[in-house]
Amino acid sequence: MVFVFLGFSDLPNLQGLLFGLFFLVYIFILTGNGLIIIITRVDSVLQTPMYFFLANFSSLEICYVSVTLPRILVNLWTQDRSISLLSCATQMCFFLVLGATEAFLLAVMAYDRYMSICSPLHYPLVMNHKMCVQLAVGVWLSGVPVQIGQTCQVFSLPFCGSNQINHFFCDIPPLITLACGDTSLNEMCVYVAAVLFAMIPFLLIIGSYVKIISTILKLPSATGWSKAFSTCSSHLIVVLLFFGSVTITYLWPKSNHSAGSNKTLSVFYTIVTPVLNPMIYSLRNKDVTAALKKLLLKKPVWAS
Repeated sequence: MVFVFLGFSDLPNLQGLLFGLFFLVYIFILTGNGLIIIITRVDSVLQTPMYFFLANFSSLEICYVSVTLPRILVNLWTQDRSISLLSCATQMCFFLVLGATEAFLLAVMAYDRYMSICSPLHYPLVMNHKMCVQLAVGVWLSGVPVQIGQTCQVFSLPFCGSNQINHFFCDIPPLITLACGDTSLNEMCVYVAAVLFAMIPFLLIIGSYVKIISTILKLPSATGWSKAFSTCSSHLIVVLLFFGSVTITYLWPKSNHSAGSNKTLSVFYTIVTPVLNPMIYSLRNKDVTAALKKLLLKKPVWAS
């Protein structure tokens, strides 16, 4: 069986412009997140748990956007919007697994900030390299079993009607609308998975930040306040961008938003958020900015 993405077919005169825009966006995401990975590896100042998780986050963003954007670019360039059932299932599985990974990684990053600010004396002991590696591995593997199961469940449904997916990648909501028969069990599983992989990490993050804010307010100096808030503000912005759009897409009642609004939200959390992440973390972080300047202004060996 073959599916066909409707994607941006309702904008026939903008196909070339959209290709150019998405291509530049993809290059920017790869470059921006790639630079963050490099500087966290080579700069001694950034050899801390916070930047270890930031490097993981940048790696995740590159993987996350690479699941959808290359296919979008091919579709726009060739105008062949077809995709096989196996390719569609593979894309959706990777998309869901990486989405779950991002949610839990953001929660781990909040826990790291909590330990750093609320328990500074215990922080080096608790967040040692072994613990950081274990947390990172756990986060990357956290969504694999459930999301593979959910993908199998969706693609076990009979698709006997239209094969046109009103979206630009394979996601659960638009695929369920193509299925024949009763899909109430699948819809319930979507809500359960969304609660497990979105709401629980989000509540853990909120809990961490409640503790962080209460600790910051007890700091004696305004300088301490400023430093503590600056280390958390970038992460909090990313959390709100990611969880806000994901919650509306997967937990909001279907009757409250159309296929068009679904596509707009999907563009936001699959493309716009990965674009903003390097800017948020670099422009709002003096250590990252200094490391970037050092890397970019460094003379190559052959020029010295």
